[in-house]
Amino acid sequence: MLLRPAAIAAAVVMLLSGCGSDDQGEETAADAGSTTSCTYAEDGQPPAKEVDPPDEKAAASGTVHVDMDTSIGDLGLDLDAAGAPCTVNSFVSLAGQGYFDDTSCHRLTTEGGLFVLQCGDPTGSGSGGPGYSFADELEGDETYPAGTLAMANGGPDTNGSQFFIVYADSQLSADYTVFGAIDEAGLTAVQEMAEDGNDGSLGQYGGAPNTPVDITSVTVAD
Repeated sequence: MLLRPAAIAAAVVMLLSGCGSDDQGEETAADAGSTTSCTYAEDGQPPAKEVDPPDEKAAASGTVHVDMDTSIGDLGLDLDAAGAPCTVNSFVSLAGQGYFDDTSCHRLTTEGGLFVLQCGDPTGSGSGGPGYSFADELEGDETYPAGTLAMANGGPDTNGSQFFIVYADSQLSADYTVFGAIDEAGLTAVQEMAEDGNDGSLGQYGGAPNTPVDITSVTVAD
């Protein structure tokens, strides 16, 4: 999956899936106990790692704290279950099943107004996923400043397991579900890694980081 800054075309197309809310109006952290109904449909692709799809009922409030242990340090992630309940539900499910463990972030971009580290594909090819896809959770006015955590996709409603960390303000169309943020220490670690550049293997789309970013584990805080 390649991000599409401006008119860059997607590299992977998956089948459409849906995610709709049971509740009306804006969800907030104060809406304790609220849930959203999600659909995680088979996408016709073999999973990069064998996992079960998430439960279709997702918590729709609060913040989920996650620790990502990597070769460049511990990256603290705060996931926004109120703003992107189906996305957070999937990420937490995959983390709990060890899907992200012992994987590498396969893509770093450093130019063209796009500054992201892309991860979440156990195959390292940029085309791997969990065997299911789900719908975007967008407001239509998304922006992608430094510290943003968002989903990569191959077109509308093709979210799977790949995600990206924005390490400098980036120019992206509002097509990528924002589901959280990285903490300051983690952002600094990614920024320092990015200074070493990428191998250029994807041409204008970037390449593998010259300083590898290997994910050892992803743990959801109690």
